Amino acid sequence: MKLRRLGKTELQVSEIGFGGEWLERHPEEDSIDLIHYASAQGINILDCWMPDPKSRDIIGKGIKDNRRQWYIQGHIGSTWKDEQYFRTRDMKYVRPAFEDLLRRLQTDYIDLGMIHYVDSEKEWEQMQHSDYLGYVTELKNSGVIRHIGMSSHNPKVARKAAESGYVEMILFSINPAFDMLPASENTDTMFAETFNAGLKGTDPDRAKLYRICEENDVGITVMKGFAGGRLFDEKHSPFGVRLSPVQCIHYALTRPAVSAIMCGYDTKEQVDQAVAYETASNDEKDYASVLSNAPFHSYRGECTYCGHCKPCAAQLDIAMINKFYDLATMQPEVPATVRSHYEALEHTASECIGCHACESRCPFGVPIAERMQKTTELFGR
Repeated sequence: MKLRRLGKTELQVSEIGFGGEWLERHPEEDSIDLIHYASAQGINILDCWMPDPKSRDIIGKGIKDNRRQWYIQGHIGSTWKDEQYFRTRDMKYVRPAFEDLLRRLQTDYIDLGMIHYVDSEKEWEQMQHSDYLGYVTELKNSGVIRHIGMSSHNPKVARKAAESGYVEMILFSINPAFDMLPASENTDTMFAETFNAGLKGTDPDRAKLYRICEENDVGITVMKGFAGGRLFDEKHSPFGVRLSPVQCIHYALTRPAVSAIMCGYDTKEQVDQAVAYETASNDEKDYASVLSNAPFHSYRGECTYCGHCKPCAAQLDIAMINKFYDLATMQPEVPATVRSHYEALEHTASECIGCHACESRCPFGVPIAERMQKTTELFGR
């Protein structure tokens, strides 16, 4: 299992993670065994947003023998009221719910204390001088949570978090379908059966979020990477074609600043399907050919960093160069962090020999040689 650095937290997390929300569907022993099995495959990061006692008890029993090997995303503000999930910032519920999380997970600390589910810009602003945020800060200062994170589906809100200085990582919803959707406070729009035919390529707000996270060293963990399974079925996929779990995972992991994707599992076979990413061939990972031939919503002309352009006669990492070019051109001036990452490349765009061989392999018709010239002009090398 490959590990990735989770931004400024410095945690080395498995690029395949464990989204725990399906655990309560099954007998306790089976779900505990599933956590043990995932750990044996090298998975070391687990998200627990669920407030229900059964899910929390299962996770606690599943990690108790190797707690130090797990990184837990534990959510603050996800509470249990009248036998159902209740999202709130009211400390009357928040504090007891977090104390319950610690108790049921049988731990005295949470690695990533998540500000739970902020999709409204108004709510974000109201939260800044609240008892709720004071409590999150208190937990961080006392070491009960090691790092502060936040979960969101709205790129405008997530961007505010990435720029806040105190949010160190973000749990965000990413897949090729969601990436075309404009920012919204209504999560129902993410699960539309069809999208507006005018939607093309990555939404600018989402692209800006990835750029800001990269610049500020705010790591991203991914939720909803499979769009609730909709991308696995061509009848429900907004593209009119199906993608595999490995293709969806590869898409998420090739976005800027992404460190891990949190997959949901019902069975060991599903864990195997996700972990198979680690040994998958380039053809098995290839989402780009599928999307480029889809009847709807092409990414035509836009680099998705898929790597089809390899191999390069001049040994350029074209996808990475394109990624840094895109990140840089979203700002009036090239950010110092992006410049330093670009300059650290073994080969830069100025070494392009203009053979155009890469362009014949690009599924989306990106004018790569032209972009290499523009990148050379932008970075000066």
